[in-house]
Amino acid sequence: MDRTLKALSLILSYPTRELQLAMPEIGAVLASDSRLTAAARRALRPLVDELGARDIYELEEQFVLLFDRSRTLSLNLFEHVHGESRDRGGAMVSLIETYREGGFEPATSELPDHLPVLLEFLATQPAAEAKDTLADAANILEALSARLARRESPYAAVFDSLLQLSGAKADSEAVAELLAQPDVDPADLEALDKVWEESEVLFGPDPNAGCPQVRDMLARMDTPPSAAPSPRHAAE
Repeated sequence: MDRTLKALSLILSYPTRELQLAMPEIGAVLASDSRLTAAARRALRPLVDELGARDIYELEEQFVLLFDRSRTLSLNLFEHVHGESRDRGGAMVSLIETYREGGFEPATSELPDHLPVLLEFLATQPAAEAKDTLADAANILEALSARLARRESPYAAVFDSLLQLSGAKADSEAVAELLAQPDVDPADLEALDKVWEESEVLFGPDPNAGCPQVRDMLARMDTPPSAAPSPRHAAE
């Protein structure tokens, strides 16, 4: 079990009192992982402290504003890749099969492409495969980090840490393409409604065909389990 990936999965989950009680242990795990630079470990500390000490209702409100209301900050990775196209459904089915063949049954109501669910799965898989999967998602992780940094959110440090663990460098052009999507203030409900109403439903080719790392990740996810080189070569 990769305890750091598990810890990061918990940090990105919806805040609960149980999570608050676990923050000292989670913080200790992150502070001791030498795969992260000292700067990355320091950057995680404010979020760990905030999640452990801040009023739970404020934490819940902050989480919803950031990750549930804004599509550009969605923790459902296929949202950034497939949008609302019907390809997303097929990718979900393939991902569920990948989880099952890896001996993993998510104990959550979240969608299978929810990043905390993926991280929990990767925490149970061989280190090389987990690293490869994170590398495939590098462009999305970089874009999410940049958007959170703009909001001065301590959650940005989580995505920076995941990028370090991936050992990959995001493609600057692909990240710029992701960042070019309209980024609406999650507190502006009228603007958010407009974005959801105007979102294009795509039924054609992969809308992110120009993003090679994400395309590779999806190729592995969409490969039927029987044809995959390894049933655990996961993807989100």
